[in-house]
Amino acid sequence: MAELLLEILSEEIPARMQARAAEDLKRLVTDGLKSAGLEFENAAAYVTPRRLALVVDGLPTETPDISEERRGPKTDAPEKAINGFLGSVGLSLDQLEKRETDKGEFYFAAIEKKGEQTKDLLSGLINETLPKVPWPKSMRWADRSERWVRPMQGIVAVFDGGPVAVSFGAITAGATTRAHRFLTDTELTVADFADYKKQLEVGHVILDAGERRQIIKAGAEKLAADAGLQLRDDPALLDEVAGLVEWPVPLMGSIDAEYMDIPPEVLTTTMRKNQKYFALEDKSGKLAPKFITVANKETPDNGAAITAGNERVLRARLADAKFFWDQDRRATLESRVDALQDITFHAKLGTLAEKMERVGALAAELSGAVGADAEQAKRAAKLAKADLSTGMVTEFADVQGIMGRYYALADGEAPEVAEAIADHYRPQGPSDACPTAPVSVAVALADKIDTLLGFWAIDEKPTGSKDPFALRRAALGVIRLVMENDLRIELAAIFELHLKTVFKDKLFHRLGERHDRVKEIDPDAEPSFEEAVHESTMFGAKTYYIEVVDLMSFIADRLKVHLREKGVRHDLVSAVFALGGEDDLVRLLARVEALGAFLGTEDGANLLTAYKRAANILRIEEKKDGESYTRAPDASLLEQDEEKALYAALEKLSGEIPPILGEERFADAMKLLAGLRAPVDAYFDGVTVNCDDAELRVNRLRTLSQIREAMNNVADFSQIEGGER
Repeated sequence: MAELLLEILSEEIPARMQARAAEDLKRLVTDGLKSAGLEFENAAAYVTPRRLALVVDGLPTETPDISEERRGPKTDAPEKAINGFLGSVGLSLDQLEKRETDKGEFYFAAIEKKGEQTKDLLSGLINETLPKVPWPKSMRWADRSERWVRPMQGIVAVFDGGPVAVSFGAITAGATTRAHRFLTDTELTVADFADYKKQLEVGHVILDAGERRQIIKAGAEKLAADAGLQLRDDPALLDEVAGLVEWPVPLMGSIDAEYMDIPPEVLTTTMRKNQKYFALEDKSGKLAPKFITVANKETPDNGAAITAGNERVLRARLADAKFFWDQDRRATLESRVDALQDITFHAKLGTLAEKMERVGALAAELSGAVGADAEQAKRAAKLAKADLSTGMVTEFADVQGIMGRYYALADGEAPEVAEAIADHYRPQGPSDACPTAPVSVAVALADKIDTLLGFWAIDEKPTGSKDPFALRRAALGVIRLVMENDLRIELAAIFELHLKTVFKDKLFHRLGERHDRVKEIDPDAEPSFEEAVHESTMFGAKTYYIEVVDLMSFIADRLKVHLREKGVRHDLVSAVFALGGEDDLVRLLARVEALGAFLGTEDGANLLTAYKRAANILRIEEKKDGESYTRAPDASLLEQDEEKALYAALEKLSGEIPPILGEERFADAMKLLAGLRAPVDAYFDGVTVNCDDAELRVNRLRTLSQIREAMNNVADFSQIEGGER
C-alpha cells in the first residue's frame, strides 16, 4: 500500500477561509478516489497561511484486474445485433463462447480488463480537482485562465515516493517545497508525508493548525502566569491567529497607563479586531495593562523589536480612542437624540428618532408584564440609539450601546436606564447573553417587536435564505427574551395593538397600492378597499390585520428551530401551535413538555396509534360519503358494552379537561387523556365501525370523531409524527 502527498503553496490564504478550504480539498480528492474505485485507509488535510496539504494513506499502487462475463444475443439473432454486441465488448466472433441456457443458445463474452497504475489515475484526478476547489473569493490574472485564492507558488504531488504529473496553469508539480518564508530560503525535497512534516518543522513551519493553536494558548498562558495575570478566553481569536502564522511565537506587550481609563470594551475591541491581540486580566477579572501578540518568527532579540512595534501601533489607535472618549463626554447623551432625526432607519419606516419614539411607547406598555418602571423604560428607549452619533461609535461600531451606557452613567442617568441602553441590542444570536433586568428586557423586547411589525407592515419579509434586515434574529431575540425571563405575555395581542396604533397607515398604504395595481391590470375588477383590509378571526378576537397571523407563524417557525437545537421535537411544537390561540410562549413550552412526556409513555404511544386509526377511518369515510361526522353520537344507538364504555369516558373527559387546561395543569390533562387508552383499545377490538346498518355506522363514525375531538383539545395530534396528517 502506498501514500499520496499533495501540497499547494501560495501567498497568504485568509484565515477565515483556511479550514473550509482544507476540508473541500480533502472531500474532492477522496470522492474522486472512491469514484475511480480506489480504496484507501485514511485521509487528512492540513492548512497553514501559505499551504494546503493532503495526505491519503493506504492506496494500492494499481487497480486490480477485472474479469467480467457478459451475455450477448442469441446465436440465431440478426447479424446486426451480433455485430453491435461485438463492438460493445471489443471482441471478434471467434472469441465468443456459445452456451445453452433455459431460454436458448446465447453468445457469452469473457472480458479481461487489466488494472491501471494508480499514479496515472491520480494525475488526471488531481488535475480535475484543483480548479474545482471553491473559494468565497478568488483571484485571476490577465494572462492566465486559472483562478486561486492567492497567487500560487508551487505544487507538491508525490505518490509512493515518486512524482505525479500534475499541473495548474503555468505551475508543474514536483517533490520540492519551501518552508518559512523569513527564517529559511532552503528548498525542501520530500519523499513522503512523515519526511515532509519533519522537514517543515525543521524549517520553522508547524503544519497542524491544532498544534499551532495549542502552542499559542500554552505560550500566552505562561507569559500571563509569569506576570501574575490570566489570559482572557477567546476561542474565535485563537483560531484566527493560528491561521495567520506558521511558526507562532507569543510575546507580551504593555498598554500605556494613560489609556487604561478608556472603557475596557473599547480597548479589547481595538486590540482584538484591528491588531489580533489577546487581552489579559488580573485575578479579579479586571482588564490588565498588558496584551499578548503572536509573532510569525523568532528573532535574536527575543521579540523585543516586534513587541515595541506592536506597542507603538496600539498606542496610536488608543490615542484616537482616548480623544473620542474625552470629546464625546463634553456633550450629554440626551443632546445627541436630535441627531437621530437625520439617520434613516428605513425609507418606508422613517428615521431612527421615529423608531425609538415607537419603541419607547411600546416599552412602557410592556413594563407591567415585565415588572419594569414604565418611565425608566421610556427614558432608556429615548437614549438607546443616541450614541450612534458619537465619535467613539463612529470609529468603533462594535461598541454601540455599550458606549451609550458609559455616557448615560456619566450624565447621571439611573443605572437601570444605562444598563438598558447597553442591553437593548441583545440577544444578537443564539450564543449571546439574554438581558434579565426588567427595564433592559422591556426595551430590548420593544425594539425587536417594533422592527418585526414595521417590516411586516411594509411587506419586507424574509424570503428563502435572504434576510437583509436580520428579522430571523429579531424573532429569535423575542423568543429568548420571553422564555428565558418567563414572561407571561400574549404576543398576538401586542402585535395587533402595535399595528393598529403605529403602523396602520403603513399597512393601509401598502394594501391600497395593491388595490390600485389590481385595478390597473383589470379595470372591470371591483375589489373594494375593505376587502383588501378585511376583518378576519384570529385566536377568537377580531383584527384588521392578517399580518399578525403571518408573523405568529414566522415566530412559530423560529421557535421550532430554537427548541430543536435544545432537543425538543418540532412536531410537538406544531401540534400545540396548531390549536390556535396559543401565543403565550411560556405556556406553550409547558404544554409541549407535558405532551412529550405523555407520548414517551406506553399509554401515550398506543393512544397516538389509536388516534391515527380513528382519523384514518374518518378521513376515508368522510371523503367517500361527502359529509362530516363531527356531530355527537346518539346515546340511544349504542349497542355494545365497548361503545357505551367509550362514550361514557369521552363524556367525562369533555367536562374534566377544559378546566384543567385553564389552570395550566398540562401534565394532569395528559394523565386524564391516558385514561382513554383502555376504552379505545376495547372499542377497536370489539366494535365493527363500518357495519351493514347505515344508522349504526354513522353513529359509530361520530364516536370516532369524538375521540379525535377529545384528543385535539390537548394538542393537534395530526401534527405529530406517526399521527394522521
